[in-house]
Amino acid sequence: MAKGHRSQIKRERNENQRDTRPSAKLSYARVSVQKACFVLDAIRGKDVKTALGILAYNPRYASSLIEKLLKSAIANAENNNGMNPDNLYVAACYANKGPTMKRIRPRAQGRAYRIEKRMSHITIVLDER
Repeated sequence: MAKGHRSQIKRERNENQRDTRPSAKLSYARVSVQKACFVLDAIRGKDVKTALGILAYNPRYASSLIEKLLKSAIANAENNNGMNPDNLYVAACYANKGPTMKRIRPRAQGRAYRIEKRMSHITIVLDER
């Protein structure tokens, strides 16, 4: 049986399993998961310079958000982990579902239709080649 309090044991176990790769997360982005994934699929596995080029010329709204997020992840890798930006590539990138804002749209004969404005949490994880 392990020594220490339950929370201390959990903390030590989580320390060993922590992902040390540089990453950046954008929470509550006002874009749906589907629309963000179209852009994320285009940059997954690419090196950082190629990914920035793809995002710069992609006409979708989500690409501007993801470009800013990728630059943040590169800065994190450079400053916190001391990595060379030339050797970095997009190891993982995904969008998780966030909360949904519910709005009402007036329709004919006093009816009301619901409009759902979806949000997402976008994460980019980099790694060194």
